[in-house]
Amino acid sequence: MATTTQSRILTVEKAAIRFAEPFRITNYIFEAMPSIIARIAEGDSVGRGEAAGVYYLGDDQRHMLDTVEQVRAKIEGGITREELQYLLPACGARNALDCALWELESLTAAIPVWQLAGIPRPKPLVTTFTLPADEPAVLAVKVNRLSFAKAIKLKLDGSADVDRERIRVVREARPDAWLGVDANQGFVPGTLDQLAEAARAFSVSLIEQPLPRGQEAELEHWRPAIPVAADESILDLAELRERARYFDVINIKLDKCGGLTEALKMERAARMFGKQVMVGNMGGSTLAMAPGFVLGQLCDFVDLDGPYGLADDPLAEQIYKNGSIFVPDRLWGSA
Repeated sequence: MATTTQSRILTVEKAAIRFAEPFRITNYIFEAMPSIIARIAEGDSVGRGEAAGVYYLGDDQRHMLDTVEQVRAKIEGGITREELQYLLPACGARNALDCALWELESLTAAIPVWQLAGIPRPKPLVTTFTLPADEPAVLAVKVNRLSFAKAIKLKLDGSADVDRERIRVVREARPDAWLGVDANQGFVPGTLDQLAEAARAFSVSLIEQPLPRGQEAELEHWRPAIPVAADESILDLAELRERARYFDVINIKLDKCGGLTEALKMERAARMFGKQVMVGNMGGSTLAMAPGFVLGQLCDFVDLDGPYGLADDPLAEQIYKNGSIFVPDRLWGSA
């Protein structure tokens, strides 16, 4: 898209993004995932993008707001999406701005975002619905709330015996569901085999981020006979190129890589490395899921349940049905 001659106005606001109940993962308990919403207005068109940032990198709401202000003049001066990639590193602020520019371009050209991206017309996608790393007795209750889910992601925390019991409880309650586990960096090399044994015993289909970021080399010769996915270990395109060899699946999150523009490049690169691809999310409302839903049309695994667990997203009921997600053009990226 050529640099515009019309004036642009950038506005940015905070969004609370409160969880309906506390959500536990390794080393964290979340009650909310505060995000920002960027709006770029040009004439009668307004492009929107939402980002929650990357909590474990300090990329929080305040940091994102400050980062947006650093580039306000460039955005309002007509910068393009591709120029934005060189102006900011991968981060939540770039994600919000990049997605806003995608929608603005869509509205200006009267072409939906998926078509601009060269993707076939979107279809509903089976998405995982996530269970926290709660005590097994609590999970036994919570898993019953996911009777509609076709795919479940279970958070683990690296306490091998308790994690095994967590997996058992969920699998026995839902023997029919696709089941993946996500350790969020909670294990150490010496407990990897315990994780693998439990995963095999209860027909787990994916193990996500078992070791801390920076310990990827410990996975080079680990063969659990179940695909292993990178999340925290691979943030952006550069890290994918450096570390893809340690993993079978690459979890692409727009907040990590800085937007849909780089996410699409990562998907292509992952395929070139012979890897499967997952689209995930750092949290957020339906607006935050919409660009990920576009990317999800190209992915093997979809984890876009962020709005489902929120206290105050009125649009969430419109995008989930029968264990699948569908974000219509009218909610984001419409022509």
